[in-house]
Amino acid sequence: MAVHEVDVAEALRRLDEGAALIDVREQSEWDDVHAPQATLLPMSELQSRWGEVPTDDDHPAVVVCHSGYRSAQVAAALERAGVAAVSLAGGMVAWEQSGAPVVRPGRDAAADGERGHEH
Repeated sequence: MAVHEVDVAEALRRLDEGAALIDVREQSEWDDVHAPQATLLPMSELQSRWGEVPTDDDHPAVVVCHSGYRSAQVAAALERAGVAAVSLAGGMVAWEQSGAPVVRPGRDAAADGERGHEH
């Protein structure tokens, strides 16, 4: 089964339309930087928590990791389980490079400039 990938612009459009952003990186990666819209669901916990991924065929979940490898695996697993999902091509690397907003916990908003904010 081929995994459907979306770029950052498409991911942001989908999020605006109601899709969920699921970050499958580990807690330490999340603690460094994450998208403000994201929900952390580490790949290592997916088997026990996959039911937490919203099931909405009209708005497939957008899955993100660091570079796109883990998110592609998770999106494929979710699809096999009947949960609509797509992978963010390039992961958080592409997200940050695009200038999309990020949260950097442990840094105050002023240090992060316009790009980040707490939610």
